[in-house]
Amino acid sequence: MRINKFLAAAGVASRRECDKMIAEGRVTVNGKTALVGLEVSESDEILFDGKRVGICKNEYYILNKPKGYICSVSDDKGRKTVMDLMPANVGRIYPVGRLDYDSEGLLIMTTDGELAQKLTHPSHEVPKTYLVKIEGTMTEAALNPIRSGIEIDGYVTRKCKAHIVETNKLFTKIHMTITEGKNREIRKMFAAIGKEVLLLKRIKLGEITLRGLDRGACRKLTAAEIEYLNSL
Repeated sequence: MRINKFLAAAGVASRRECDKMIAEGRVTVNGKTALVGLEVSESDEILFDGKRVGICKNEYYILNKPKGYICSVSDDKGRKTVMDLMPANVGRIYPVGRLDYDSEGLLIMTTDGELAQKLTHPSHEVPKTYLVKIEGTMTEAALNPIRSGIEIDGYVTRKCKAHIVETNKLFTKIHMTITEGKNREIRKMFAAIGKEVLLLKRIKLGEITLRGLDRGACRKLTAAEIEYLNSL
């Protein structure tokens, strides 16, 4: 197989990122610097940054991330990361996409770099559904600018789905489905119409939900769930 596919299957990164690493000279095959597009097999000695890599069975987890954790494998500021919530014996695993420090909910964790790239790249338009809690009362009509696309940070967001599930004088709860996920995008979308987000929780990725999973808990994805994610 091609060297980038081998590295992606080994959990190093996506194929595209692996191509960059190969071009930077960070990969060797049988003692020689690898070239992009090189064909390799499992019998070859393949090193990434001087460490041997090999294909192993990928791992797939779903995590119900609480607030107060960052979506990273480490943090130079000493903050808690999602890795602190994973089993102690888990391998070289990474979060798929991001939920900011103050957000919570569904997060896929995997060693499968190719699937991670597929689920996060905007071209695949994978739907992600959130529960958004806003201070005060809102109407369905007030959501129209957000549904049709609204300008933030110099670009116009994609059309999305949004509908109110509960409202009163104190707060409004909204279910919102987007197909892109730029930094703090939902918070900025509501800020653009003068509303502050009090709670942001991802509740669905495609048809995968948090059903039965407590805050801070994780479980392995089923074979059917993994097949479904690969089909998106």
